[in-house]
Amino acid sequence: MLSRRNFIKINGVTTAGLSLGIRPDWFTTMAFESKRPPVNARKFTSQAVEATIKNVKAAIKDPELAWLFENCYPNTLDTTVNYSVKNGRPDTFVITGDINAMWMRDSSAQVWPYLPLIKENVKLKDFVKGVINRQAACVLVDPYANAFNAGPTGSEWDSDRTAMKPELHERKWEVDSLCYPVRLAYNYWKISGDSSFFDETWQMAGKLIVATFKEQQRKNGQGPYHFQRRTEVASDTAPNGGYGNPVKPVGLICSIFRPSDDATIFPFLVPSNYFAVISLNQMSEMYRVIGKDTATADVCKALADEVNGALQKYATAQHPLFGKVLAYEVDGYGNQSFMDDANVPSLLALPYLDALPQNNEIYQNTRRMVLSDANPYFFKGKAAEGIGGPHVGLNYIWPMSIIMRALTSSDKNEITKCLHWLKSTHAGTGFMHESFNKDDANDFTRKWFAWANTLFGELIIKVHKYHPEIL
Repeated sequence: MLSRRNFIKINGVTTAGLSLGIRPDWFTTMAFESKRPPVNARKFTSQAVEATIKNVKAAIKDPELAWLFENCYPNTLDTTVNYSVKNGRPDTFVITGDINAMWMRDSSAQVWPYLPLIKENVKLKDFVKGVINRQAACVLVDPYANAFNAGPTGSEWDSDRTAMKPELHERKWEVDSLCYPVRLAYNYWKISGDSSFFDETWQMAGKLIVATFKEQQRKNGQGPYHFQRRTEVASDTAPNGGYGNPVKPVGLICSIFRPSDDATIFPFLVPSNYFAVISLNQMSEMYRVIGKDTATADVCKALADEVNGALQKYATAQHPLFGKVLAYEVDGYGNQSFMDDANVPSLLALPYLDALPQNNEIYQNTRRMVLSDANPYFFKGKAAEGIGGPHVGLNYIWPMSIIMRALTSSDKNEITKCLHWLKSTHAGTGFMHESFNKDDANDFTRKWFAWANTLFGELIIKVHKYHPEIL
């Protein structure tokens, strides 16, 4: 089974450095043939998605960009899903791509760009509801796990020193793994008006999410979760007996791993705590309005307010170059880490998650910091510039960070520049990747990474809606 650290090197023509609309003669004359699977080999099809592809593609003047959109936007549906009906309920298992397992984060993010279409397509609506149902069941299996198998098959990580179960692919505790399912369920409800997912199973899962968040505030000891792995990669295991570096209980929630699946340095991961505030407020509304459960709604709201208050007190600092900014990680003792990682939640992505307004002064200061050499994981090279992270290593830019930069920008020049980088670094594959070398886009990791593909599709749709002249 492939590791998320698997590298693929492609020998081919480097496309970096070419402007958005210009290619050498040999390139502009080649046919951009679809990279999608044949229709009868696609995992799931939706008329609404196909209509969107046709409509948006027709508005894109650049044939290569149109080709990339056509390949990437439906990639999750085409290649990664298994939809069925179990006991009269939709059930959807979504793999991340080249790893045959379902990440709570990835699966939510992979289907997110299709949410706006669920009102006009019952089949797609049931498909998304199936993801929500599956995720609730996963939370009840183990709220601390980040990735699950389709069944109780075990995984290559069964030897990890933690409470593994055969249903788990991996058991890295990441706060965002419990936030993403809430985001998906809440927005499904708001868009479709369908609250039937909020059944006894989901309500039990939601209460377990709140209990887990409280447990990981570590006000009453370290809690039950610990994780160690035999590895030469320091960020693949947790120090201090698997409990992570120490924290002072101040109201924030510990995340022993980042959304990159890398260990945190200081366990209070700031972007994930901002995400938790949003999720707790969304759960509060669902319990109050749908469930008529005022007591649980009040518990969710109180915890959201507590975490938010602690963020205001402990997550900011005065940077010598950028003014008041957000740290990436803190520990409650006063220690802070100033960086950003490409994976979402990130500091860059806070407006995308509705955690902070795009024009917020602290966010803008932080944005300038993480998109500069003040961020140790910001790389600028011959192929592009963008944020990476320790998961792949130095000098590797994640297309996801370039996409997120464009999604959180209102500057048409910046968006255009991001589209140029994305267009010129797919290494002839027609898809986004996990990462690529800042100086050579043909040196990349993960040829099949569905989250990055559908996120790119989401970006094109947003640009088509708000800045069609760019396309």
